[in-house]
Amino acid sequence: MPVFWKIPDINLNPKKINYCKSGIITFLLYIEVLYVNMSKMDNLFISPTQITPEIRLSVEENIFRVSGTSRPEDVRALYYPVIEWIKKLSENILNNTITVYNSENPLRFQVDLLYFNSSSAKFLFDIFTELNQISPSGVPVKVEWYYEKDDPDMLEAGNDMSTLAEMEFTYIPKETDQI
Repeated sequence: MPVFWKIPDINLNPKKINYCKSGIITFLLYIEVLYVNMSKMDNLFISPTQITPEIRLSVEENIFRVSGTSRPEDVRALYYPVIEWIKKLSENILNNTITVYNSENPLRFQVDLLYFNSSSAKFLFDIFTELNQISPSGVPVKVEWYYEKDDPDMLEAGNDMSTLAEMEFTYIPKETDQI
């Protein structure tokens, strides 16, 4: 009988961010991480803040999405749980524990960032590298890179990431958000 680990829910309010005297956010990121017990894999949800993206990873719903702004003070604290989750997903797919993906239902990973810093770029690359490990199993992995029509830099960043990760991306233009 397999052993299931129940990770307690961590509910942290992003509105109660503690600032040290210098005005820098303390090493604790106030993000909300919800683990939902599923039969094969837990969902991972990280609520957005002004400097961190919303991250939603769900096998059951076929939602793998990073959206918003990514310029966290502690990029490792934000992205390590995501990379570990993707590694677990990859292992489950390669071991045929998860078999829901096929040519008609590919694994879709969506990136819809308005901005990301260079530290975040390194971790996004790590995510794509891990997703690329799934391809030999015959599971199609589709990366959808969203960018605003008037933001050629974000489109170029997607092209660069695609080249570096040796993955084909689909580029999806969207209208500029009105403020």
